[in-house]
Amino acid sequence: MDNFKIIYKILKILESAMSLEEFDKSLISAEKLNLSIPLWSRIIKMLVDNGYVTGIEVWNSFDCQYPRVSVIRPEITLKGLEYLNENSVMKKIANAAKGIVEAIS
Repeated sequence: MDNFKIIYKILKILESAMSLEEFDKSLISAEKLNLSIPLWSRIIKMLVDNGYVTGIEVWNSFDCQYPRVSVIRPEITLKGLEYLNENSVMKKIANAAKGIVEAIS
């Protein structure tokens, strides 16, 4: 799966959980997303480092070549919501452009 699709999926799950009183953290787990632990950890670290999510601790350990992650109370941030909005708009524009090209061809 494309890394950007994974990022979008995680953010979309967190967005849909905003109205819930309690969030099932397993919904964004490596197992549920069918990802290796190293890939999942690196993607979660990117989301945290770039301010798209909060409620997740990330640290480096001497005994591990990838970041360690502890999902405590994950929430999407305003910046994460903006990312989702921009990507959905871009997809609509791309699909429209693709339709125009197909119609012309």
